[in-house]
Amino acid sequence: MEISLGWLIIGFLGQIFFSARFILQWIYSEINKKSIIPLGFWFFSILGGITLLIYAIHRKDPVFIMGQATGLFIYARNLYFINKQHKISLDFRSIFKKIKRFFQDLFDLISKKK
Repeated sequence: MEISLGWLIIGFLGQIFFSARFILQWIYSEINKKSIIPLGFWFFSILGGITLLIYAIHRKDPVFIMGQATGLFIYARNLYFINKQHKISLDFRSIFKKIKRFFQDLFDLISKKK
C-alpha cells in the first residue's frame, strides 16, 4: 500500500505529539528533581492519540486502531480525574501562563547546567 505525502505528514505529526509528551515529562522532572507528570503530558497524549488514530483508520490497521482508541480513553479518564481533584483551568490565559512558566523554568534549568 502506497502512502501519500499528506498521510505521511499526519502520521509523523501524531508521532511527534506523542513523543513530545515524554520530552515534556523529562524536562519537568529535571526541573523539579523528582518524577512529575505535568498536565501537558495528557494533552500531548490526546493530540498524538487522535492524530495517530486518524492515521490508523486511514491505514485500516485494526491493531493500531484498537491501541490508539484504548489509549485515548485512558488519557481522557486521567484528565477527568485531574479536573475532578484539582478543578484545572483550561482557559487560554491560564494555559498561556503555564506555557510561559514552562519555558522560563526550562531556560533556568539550561542556564544552571552551563
